[in-house]
Amino acid sequence: MNNSGLLQRIFKLQEHGTTARTEVIAGFTTFLTMVYIVFVNPQILGVAGMNTQAVFVTTCLIAAGGSILMGLVANLPVALAPAMGLNAFFAFVVVGAMGISWQVGMGAIFWGAVGLLLLTIFRIRYWMIANIPVSLRVGITAGIGLFIAMIGLKNAGIVVPNKDTLVAVGDLTSHSVLLGALGFFIIAILASRNIHIAVLISIVITTLIGLAIGDVKFGGVFSVPTGVTSVVGQVDLAGSFNVGMAGIIFSFMLVNLFDSSGTLIGVTDKAGLTDEKGTFPRMKQALYVDSISSVAGAYIGTSSVTAYIESSSGVSIGGRTGLMAVVTGILFLLVMFLSPLAGMVPAYAAAGALIYVGVLMTSSLARVKWDDLTEAVPAFVTTAMMPFSFSITEGIALGFISYCVMKLGTGRWREISPCVVIVALLFVLKIAFIDAH
Repeated sequence: MNNSGLLQRIFKLQEHGTTARTEVIAGFTTFLTMVYIVFVNPQILGVAGMNTQAVFVTTCLIAAGGSILMGLVANLPVALAPAMGLNAFFAFVVVGAMGISWQVGMGAIFWGAVGLLLLTIFRIRYWMIANIPVSLRVGITAGIGLFIAMIGLKNAGIVVPNKDTLVAVGDLTSHSVLLGALGFFIIAILASRNIHIAVLISIVITTLIGLAIGDVKFGGVFSVPTGVTSVVGQVDLAGSFNVGMAGIIFSFMLVNLFDSSGTLIGVTDKAGLTDEKGTFPRMKQALYVDSISSVAGAYIGTSSVTAYIESSSGVSIGGRTGLMAVVTGILFLLVMFLSPLAGMVPAYAAAGALIYVGVLMTSSLARVKWDDLTEAVPAFVTTAMMPFSFSITEGIALGFISYCVMKLGTGRWREISPCVVIVALLFVLKIAFIDAH
């Protein structure tokens, strides 16, 4: 392939020192590192009572649409897909533990995405990121990581409920535990050897073993995509737009704010596109695409959509433009015809991926200033309370409040930014007037 013609004009390949061939290979690489989401997302949202076949299709559609839009509008090598972590929070906490219908829960995701879009439109998004301290940002990331890992351990049967000790180790000789642990170590070992498709390889191997021992039934490979009317547009916008859902909506918005913005900066930095302030070309367009994709994702029945850090796998082999993202998006459209394969994946095959995500997300705790208790305590509270309270919302709330308490109690109140004060006060009001009733 050469750089002349339409692709050169749209993506400015020569200016970015790349070729169409390099971008296509980078797009394919990124797709292979991300495609696990089309198997894992339907499984997680299925726990909430959603039609897994329909969710498989909508996951492919929103990953394709978001990635292609990012490539064409922002010309950045960043692919988008439904967010891991928020899907688990939605299914296991909002719907499972709190007993809220999935339609209302998906409405909360929708309004959280709308909030993110408004923050982007009014240019508040980066003001918030710049003014929320590292200890809280790290605590939120690590807390979600532990939360996701705990769900993975539960799904594999490695951790089970116990009335005396709250939790205990499950039957270590069961197929579920052994294959869940095997899946995790396959990912960890391959990833440590810089094999980018580690998650996909793990899911394939554990599913095939499950098929061999009779845990999994073969349902074919190809099929025409199923109808999606059971999930598209079923979001309950009116039922979710109330004061009682405010904390959940805010949590979805805040987590998506950090997750997506941080990933965009990380991937573009790896591509050599950011400056010393962390800004990158066409940042405004990228943030709009990211926010609009999240709104659309909730409406058609997936969790919040975010930029994927796996995009860095494509960047690492030369991807520098939006052509990489467009190629990734087109491949997500093609995978829609493989829905029977998604239906074969057992819970323990995806569990390893969830535990591995926990490893990646908790590694950020190294950035906390542990010798400064006014920073360490809020980071710890935020991180610990998410899995222990089984709520991302409560972890964020108690983290912000504890930050203010520690800074005020030590006479360092000048270090509290107005942004942190506002968020902490909103959570105090929520606890006082909503949770108390």
